[in-house]
Amino acid sequence: MTLETDMIALGQAAKAASATLRLSSGEQRNSALRAMATQIRNTEVNILEANALDMTAATEKGISAAMLDRLKLDTIRVSSIANGLEAIADLPDPVGAIEKEWTQPSGLHFSQIRVPIGVIGMIYESRPNVTADAGGLCVKSGNACVLRGGSESVRSNKAIHTALQAGLRAASLPEASISLVQTTDRAAVGEMLRGLDNTIDIIIPRGGKGLVARVQKDARVPVLAHLEGLNHSYVHADANVNMAVQVIENAKLRRTGVCGSTETVLVDTAIAGTFLPALADCIAERCELRGDARARAILLNIAVATEEDFETEHLAPILNIAIVDGMSAALAHITRYGSGHTDAILTDDNDAAQTFLDSVDSAIVLHNASTQYADGGEFGFGAEIGIATGRLHARGPVGAQHLTTYKYQVRGTGNTRP
Repeated sequence: MTLETDMIALGQAAKAASATLRLSSGEQRNSALRAMATQIRNTEVNILEANALDMTAATEKGISAAMLDRLKLDTIRVSSIANGLEAIADLPDPVGAIEKEWTQPSGLHFSQIRVPIGVIGMIYESRPNVTADAGGLCVKSGNACVLRGGSESVRSNKAIHTALQAGLRAASLPEASISLVQTTDRAAVGEMLRGLDNTIDIIIPRGGKGLVARVQKDARVPVLAHLEGLNHSYVHADANVNMAVQVIENAKLRRTGVCGSTETVLVDTAIAGTFLPALADCIAERCELRGDARARAILLNIAVATEEDFETEHLAPILNIAIVDGMSAALAHITRYGSGHTDAILTDDNDAAQTFLDSVDSAIVLHNASTQYADGGEFGFGAEIGIATGRLHARGPVGAQHLTTYKYQVRGTGNTRP
């Protein structure tokens, strides 16, 4: 068999599985999710052994520290994968939920009902936990999925996928409900984008600019894009300095390799002389600070922040600093350099905070909180398939409820239209 025929068969099996999932009960799907969690825990040794091989190969290839951090699994992270599946199971069932209902003067009764999309195609890089998160969220929402992870995580993904399929079997659901592209051949991505348009209903790319751009250019089905996190934290003139330092430390250094990491700190000129030395005292030994000319006039030994720095998702212990003259300048900087992912303001002025929250056109905007809260689990979604940065269908953390569409059910009593 050729790659093309293999991929067509994979897509057709997923399409058939989606028909079964669409009519399955929430109880059956939740049973599958809990069985998947059990299998993840029971096969932890296999998963970690596979991940160790991936880590060795990735290290030999010279993959960046940020990508290695995304790739790495340990006992805590495997436990988190299992816990996430159980958290998804505990969520309300989005399938069949009535969004609204009403009766028209004609006597017809209308109901808007949540239904699965069908088959979700997912193309992602590095993080093997996405295999479980995406598979679990798709099953919860009654969708089948075709997953294509990065070549650097192929062994980890296969080990996790094996556990997920065991959970599906335990609940008598089709194994093809969660399909994994087994080959590392990049041509498989092309087949998903162009050759499976009769079976895949929507494609979700999760990765760097290159991946997302290729998917948006080549896909023959709708794309729900998850772009990079060029995130900003704005320290307003009325910020509490100690609180702001704590939040920025977390926003940058909790995990530098995640898409919710702050890449640029904007500091109001009125507070810069107090805030910047305090920030440097806290994080300079663990994080390279790069500043514009005014920031470097206060912090004399930091590196120069170039135009390229402000346009780069570092995913590393590197923090850009720019001093701005008030809210308007901060908003202008975010508009110019931001990716529409996550941005935050730190201030005790609630009116200023509301202006920022209303003005910044990003999927997630925060007041006095770390940008690392850009995570579906923290939003109460159990997990996320990614952070959508577009404007159509879903935006922000995409959970189970966002993987549904709707239809209208209309009930009458023999009504005929005049």
